[in-house]
Amino acid sequence: MKMQFKSTRNQDNIVTASQAIVQGLATDGGLYVPTEWPSIDLDWSELKEMTYQELAYFVMSIFFDDFSEADLKACIDGAYDEKFDTDVIAPLAKVGDDYYLELFHGPTIAFKDLALQILPHLMKKSAEMNANDKEIAILTATSGDTGKAAMAGFADVPGTKIIVFYPQGGVSTIQEKQMVTQKGDNTFVVAIEGNFDDAQTEVKRLFNDEALRADLASENIQFSSANSMNIGRLIPQVVYYFYAYAQLVKHEEIEAGSPVNFMVPTGNFGDILAGYYAQKLGLPVGKLVCASNDNTVLYDFFNTGVYDKNREFKLTISPSMDILVSSNFERMLFHALGDDVAQLSALMNDLDEKGRYEFPADVSEKFASFLGEFADEDETKAEIDRVYQEYDYLMDPHTGVASASLQKLKAKDALSGPSVVVSTASPYKFPQAVLKAIGQDVEHATDDELVANIQSAGNRDYPNAIKEIQTAEVRHNRVSTVADMKATVVDILTGE
Repeated sequence: MKMQFKSTRNQDNIVTASQAIVQGLATDGGLYVPTEWPSIDLDWSELKEMTYQELAYFVMSIFFDDFSEADLKACIDGAYDEKFDTDVIAPLAKVGDDYYLELFHGPTIAFKDLALQILPHLMKKSAEMNANDKEIAILTATSGDTGKAAMAGFADVPGTKIIVFYPQGGVSTIQEKQMVTQKGDNTFVVAIEGNFDDAQTEVKRLFNDEALRADLASENIQFSSANSMNIGRLIPQVVYYFYAYAQLVKHEEIEAGSPVNFMVPTGNFGDILAGYYAQKLGLPVGKLVCASNDNTVLYDFFNTGVYDKNREFKLTISPSMDILVSSNFERMLFHALGDDVAQLSALMNDLDEKGRYEFPADVSEKFASFLGEFADEDETKAEIDRVYQEYDYLMDPHTGVASASLQKLKAKDALSGPSVVVSTASPYKFPQAVLKAIGQDVEHATDDELVANIQSAGNRDYPNAIKEIQTAEVRHNRVSTVADMKATVVDILTGE
């Protein structure tokens, strides 16, 4: 039986993998999830010897089984190549007694590359498989990293346009420069006067605007998404959990079958959800630690069962986690509710209308795989400095949140067994925050001076992503209010 996907809002809305990838968001406003979890044989004596590309095929072929072997392998080979600065794609670094899974060796030096380098290949092939000749308009809100990674993947891909909305003043200067200098005649970047939640909420509303969809269809255009709302973005992230575990087995750090904890800096919940999907396939996961920054909406949920976005939105040094409405959490709720569409819809309606909902069961039972922890600004900075001083290892603020959360849980004796910190971005991406954390005075430093100091402190060569933006010209300068986002989209896509 072929793997199929159903909507969280309507279990009768069932599609193939390729159909789900092209659509992005389900037509009823829900998110696609697997209809079943297959039982697979995990032979670690074989898996530990696989390259990243081979393991990617092993995992993705389970979910994307309407792709031929040749087509899926072509997508994988086209994604994970010399664009990454290491052949292993996602190296695992041992730092003290802990492990850091480095997911920032791709072309935009953030973990989104692991999914967004393959998504364009998957989407193009999916359109061919479904005889879809419409222009695909990728509509995406970003808290900093998705936007650049998505544009880098889709730049000049025939039959596509990509529009990225990001919060003006809500990303690092390096993140912003990466986006506004993006090349590609089909790429469009728009700063919005608001925060990420404002942008994401409006993007989702535009997806569900039936009149807009009809108008665009008359122009032979359809929406899709590069956010982790798209199953084609989410599933490739499952791979690196398997790869991290395989490397631990290969290097005899653990025995095959032993549980491993994963510390995941969390904003939109896609990254940590991929870890849960890995566990559902049989990966021996101890705990998935949802590490939050000062925006503690998820931490509070795991401790109280109440999800409440009615709170101050805080801008932090880990901006990709500055999120109060985690769109992918809908998938996790759906699974925790036993795939109950009615209960899920009721909770989502409460979130829309009241800004909060209460989970109708015991959170500790239904979310047994998860632990919530958080690190505030001072704790994050202190952890970046501690690890640098003790081990000469430099990490970005998002990784710092996860690493600090690990130390807090260790102090509580809340974890057992080895732990992997999911390192989601290069310190080059947030140089000012990183350098301040290790005690440098960077108040008046330019971006070029900041990245030079990161190179000196971290003893890491400049990534190509940094070299490219140092002399790149600004190509995008659009600014929009949230209310004008629809008009901006229509203008870009139709010229009207």
